[in-house]
Amino acid sequence: MLTGVALILLGGAVFFWPRVRLGAISRPGWLRRRAAKDRGISELLRSAATLDLLAACLDGGLPVPVALDAVAPTASPPTAAALRSVASHLALGIEPAEAWAPVRDRPGLTELSVAAVRTARAGTALATQAKDLARRLRESLSSEAEERAERAGVLLAAPIGLCFLPAFLCLGVLPVVLGLAARLDGVL
Repeated sequence: MLTGVALILLGGAVFFWPRVRLGAISRPGWLRRRAAKDRGISELLRSAATLDLLAACLDGGLPVPVALDAVAPTASPPTAAALRSVASHLALGIEPAEAWAPVRDRPGLTELSVAAVRTARAGTALATQAKDLARRLRESLSSEAEERAERAGVLLAAPIGLCFLPAFLCLGVLPVVLGLAARLDGVL
């Protein structure tokens, strides 16, 4: 008995040994992917909030470089650095297409850089473009959240069906069918 317990404990230690890193058990792959996806979603939400603040600053009459510097602290650190870079480039008088280049690779802000270059040439309001982009970002995240909730509902219903349906058939339907068959056998 004691040997069996020792083997089980040793087997558990051997199983967990490759997963131990500096005294902590590492995360499984699916958990790391989910955490990365959640960080991407939070980054897009922060971008939407930053765009709303940028639109409010521009509606209030602030120049674009000052507005970008004002909203940079609300963004994630890489996005804030990109916004500050754009603000400094614009303040120095660099062409809009070149000045907005650091923002093009940031999540949710690619369209803002295109709209900023377009509005610099056409003279339309960048604030309207920022509001519209923030609204579309939130709508896309909302529809993605609804899809994930629907998938979760289906995935939660599957185990219930797999567990309770056979039990219902064995304990509810089968005795009735066998009872009817026995009565019909006696009648015929």
